[in-house]
Amino acid sequence: MLPITSLTKEAIKNIKLIVLDVDGVLVPRGTKIKQFGNKTIFETKKIGGREIEMIRKLKEKGFSININSGRGLYMLEEMFREILPFVSLTYENGSATWFKGRVYQHVNSFEHLRKILPKLQAVKNKNIKGFEPKEFIISIHCKKRVKEIEGIAAQERKLYCIWNSEAYDIGVKKIQTKAVGVKAVAKLLHLKKNNILVIGDNYNDREMMKEGGIAVTADKTRVKGDFYVPLKGKVLPAGLLMGQILRVL
Repeated sequence: MLPITSLTKEAIKNIKLIVLDVDGVLVPRGTKIKQFGNKTIFETKKIGGREIEMIRKLKEKGFSININSGRGLYMLEEMFREILPFVSLTYENGSATWFKGRVYQHVNSFEHLRKILPKLQAVKNKNIKGFEPKEFIISIHCKKRVKEIEGIAAQERKLYCIWNSEAYDIGVKKIQTKAVGVKAVAKLLHLKKNNILVIGDNYNDREMMKEGGIAVTADKTRVKGDFYVPLKGKVLPAGLLMGQILRVL
């Protein structure tokens, strides 16, 4: 792997779509969640002014920008309201994409998840902070790993259960990954794999990064790429990557 400072104008000459992961890449990692019976309170991060300006500049230079996340649509719309005219939003690990005001659903997971949800909701463990409301996947925020959750998910062979150090994402294997979302957006834009640059930092980004002609990792210990982002102070990985692209153009 090479540092992104080695990313040249020649290397990105075919790139037309930049796919950005969210937590730990485009915004700081961390979600505060509290659940009281039927009430759920969230506090999450929003995109910073520096990143907003760089996305606008990349759009002006002809790039399409896709934000690809495990989060739900309503949350992404709130986090990225300032740049909605400039981006598409792929949400819940490739389940659907918001593109130019229209939602394209890529998978139907209801039948796979409806039976397991009551079992998960019945788990009583002090480390469970709450369930994040979502349409197509199940996300459970926890202080640390919970064996009961992993055991219930393991009983369903068609499902995956990924721990990202903050929460579990539970979805359908193969058909419910961020890679599915990348392929769908590429199809909407009539692009090929070599037209796509992807940046991610976590285990649920592995498949997604394989769909890019250029893959950039923001955490070499979790996922590999063609290039890596050397972490520098408070500047987020997406900011460092976009800054490098703008410099070489």
